Amino acid sequence: MIRRIALLAAALLLPSSAQAQKLDETPRTVVMTAFPPEWNALAHAVEGQTNYTINGLTFTTGTMAGKPVVLMQSGVSIVNAAMNTQLVLDRFTVKRIVFSGIAGGVDPALSIGDVIVPEDWGQYLEAAFARKTPRGWKPPENSGPEAPANWAFIFPRGTTVSSALAPRKRFFRIPMDPALLDLARKVVPDVSLERCVAGSASALPGSRLCLPRTPKIVVGGTGVSAGIFADNKNFRLYLQTAWKARVLDMESAAVAQVAYANMVPTIVFRSLSDLAGGDATQNMEDTFEHLASVNSAHVVRAFVAALPD
Repeated sequence: MIRRIALLAAALLLPSSAQAQKLDETPRTVVMTAFPPEWNALAHAVEGQTNYTINGLTFTTGTMAGKPVVLMQSGVSIVNAAMNTQLVLDRFTVKRIVFSGIAGGVDPALSIGDVIVPEDWGQYLEAAFARKTPRGWKPPENSGPEAPANWAFIFPRGTTVSSALAPRKRFFRIPMDPALLDLARKVVPDVSLERCVAGSASALPGSRLCLPRTPKIVVGGTGVSAGIFADNKNFRLYLQTAWKARVLDMESAAVAQVAYANMVPTIVFRSLSDLAGGDATQNMEDTFEHLASVNSAHVVRAFVAALPD
């Protein structure tokens, strides 16, 4: 009895974050972004806002297009995205996750401003670094026939994940929710995207920088993630060839993994702010991050509006 009382007293003294108490019981769609430009493109669309602060992060509940949502930032990179995806699942009643953000283009058929909705996501640096031998690179393990080809000494090894309804399984690509993808195919073709963005601070007042063509929306293919700001032409070509990747970022595969483990339907929308090393002269993310954030937000708002009640 004394031990039980002591444990109860200790639990009461724990910070609220350790108790994972639900802050809101309304079933909601998580609209997730990674960092402020993506958040800013969507925050004005949330009505009836209530803000919660957990571990220094703001979670905004309300409605978007009449649908209950919680808007959040995952933070940039793999660990932040995984940690804060689990945080929102623990603290809110989550029906699904819809990610809106920017990314680097890998598929040469895609251009800056385009929005892509991949069917699956892989972690390209979940890998083994091989040793050099007289016969070439020798990885410490054989990852099997499904593994994408290596890039020099980097050999993809996949990610082993389990859920309450599925045994542990090695994934090279974690699939997005089929029903959400089907809905995206029906909804997004009619969404209009932006072609122009306000000029840089050094440009003439009122000037605008415009893309050579109106961006398009594509559903399908593979996205890849790692804790790397990738801006290398040769590595971009490797990802496109070995992984059949169309887009890369620093969060989505981690969100996909946590969502799979928790059996939460998930879909990711990404608009290209740069070409991950394929840009003609320099990486264009600083120039087009606002336009890309807005284009992704346009598509996500239309998608949320079409979600079932």
